[in-house]
Order: sequence, then structure tokens, then C-alpha cells
Amino acid sequence: MSVDLDGLIERATEGSPRAVGRLISLVENESPLLRAVAAALSPLTGRARIIGLTGSPGVGKSTCTSALVGALRARDQRVGVLAVDPSSPFSGGALLGDRVRMQEHATDPGVYIRSMASRGHLGGLSWATPQALRVLDAAGCDVILVETVGVGQAEVDIASAADTTLVLMAPGMGDGIQAAKAGIAEIADVFVVNKADHDGAKTTVKDLRAMLSLGGRHSVAGAWRPPIVSAIASRGEGITDILDAVDEHGAWLTKSGEGERHRRARAAGEIESIAITEMRRQIGDLRGSAALEALAGRVVAGESDPYSAADELLAAVSS
Repeated sequence: MSVDLDGLIERATEGSPRAVGRLISLVENESPLLRAVAAALSPLTGRARIIGLTGSPGVGKSTCTSALVGALRARDQRVGVLAVDPSSPFSGGALLGDRVRMQEHATDPGVYIRSMASRGHLGGLSWATPQALRVLDAAGCDVILVETVGVGQAEVDIASAADTTLVLMAPGMGDGIQAAKAGIAEIADVFVVNKADHDGAKTTVKDLRAMLSLGGRHSVAGAWRPPIVSAIASRGEGITDILDAVDEHGAWLTKSGEGERHRRARAAGEIESIAITEMRRQIGDLRGSAALEALAGRVVAGESDPYSAADELLAAVSS
């Protein structure tokens, strides 16, 4: 189908939900127009604040996200939500559909909610998340909330995608040893102990404080020390405290210069990812080729080694 890209982008920047959704679909489906979309949107971005929410399944990420949307709308801010869900093994689409949990905001023109399938991408996010964030930024969102797939210790992509990362924990989700493990706890800018009315909430806060006292990146002079906020998201309690902590972190990012450094690192990572993806595509085009077969034969015969052969392959791709 032909796409009036200029008209689509114009409508998206005016806040049209249909146009925003269409652009994000182009991103997710790796449309041939993806490069043109990125080029057109880049000058319109850089204003939105990106807040990531991550944590193990069951800690209340969706409930907390919904409560934060309500609090931000009370501040008269336009809000975008990207809820990254596990993928259906059959359709490849988003499996959980977190929009179901946010029905109270579905008719609010100041809120755009989109479920995105992870499509097997590790790290708790979809590979298309950076470009989807660009679409929502250009569409005039003041704040974008990114809710990750329920993550484990190694799935920490949200730290590079967001300006401020909230790590949610809840009582009964693990003992003090679990809290002290490296991984998602290391990426927190703000800890949120949700379900604070449950037994063990005070112990969870105590464990987090003990973990922070052990050192790590938070103990470096001048570094940000993550606050620990208790909340009951289902009742809306503690949500203002969470936003206050996010605001304090934002002020620190500006004052310390870490915000600019982080944005540069985020852009560098995105550029690197695109370049590697393109390189893999080009190398994939060489599979089964006479050149690759010849290099493999030389390695098997002991006339070359894999590293030298790889250097030759990269030189052939880049020439």
C-alpha cells in the first residue's frame, strides 16, 4: 500500500492517534520507509522525558504505570505509554495486551497507549522501541512511560533507553540475597517497593538499603543514590512520591551533565545496533557464496584461522 508519509507525519505531530499508530506499525514491521520516517522525525524530537518501569512479573508494573499516567495527566502533561509484552509463539503479536489494564485512560486524548511485542528480543524491550519512542516524542508527548517485559537479571535494556529507570519490587518476591544480586537492581534510578501494605514490605526496604550500602556504582563520589519509595499503586498511594523522586533525578541529570552523556550514549548504542544489523544482513547475503566457502575451506585446511578469515570477509563486505 502506498503511504503519504509527509501527511502521516504531519497528522502525527498534531496528535492524531491513528497517525501515531500507523508510524509505529511501520517501525515494527521494518517498512522500507523506516529510514525516511527516522530522518523526518529526528528534528522534531528531544523534548519528551522517558521513564522506564521494570521488575519481575507480578510486582505491579502495569498497575503502577496506570497510576502514574493519572498523576501525570493531573499535571496536564501529554503521556505516551509503550507496554512491551511477551510475544505469542503463534502470531508473533503482543501476548498480554497491557492496554486491558489501562482502560480508564483509553478515551483520554492526552494519552496514547501501545502494546508492542518483544518478538523474541532479549533485554525486556522490543527491538523497535527506540524508533517508537521517537514517534511518540515527535507527536508531542511530554512524558513517555516504557513498561518492560517481566525481566530477569540480564535483561536490562531499559537502562539505556530511559532517562530515569524505576525498578519495582514487592514483598514476597525474594529474600535479601535476591535483592543483593547484580542485574536489574544495578540499573535502578528509583526503587519502588509496591504492595507496601503486604507483609514483608519493611523487610524489602531494609534489604534494599543494605544492598545500597555495599557499594557499586551508586557509591562513587557525586553519583546518584537511588531513593527507595514505598507505594500501593492499586490505591494510588505513593505515586506522588514516585514522581517527586523522578523529578529529583531529572534535576540531578541536568546539573551533573549525566543527562547529556546518557543521551549521547543512547544515540551511539542505536547507531551501533543499526550498523551491526546492516552488517549482519550483508554477511547473510554471502552465505553459501563461493568467497565464504573458499574462506571456510582454508580454515579447515589449516591455511588460515577464523579471525583472519573474518577480517577478509568484513573487508569484502565493506568494499
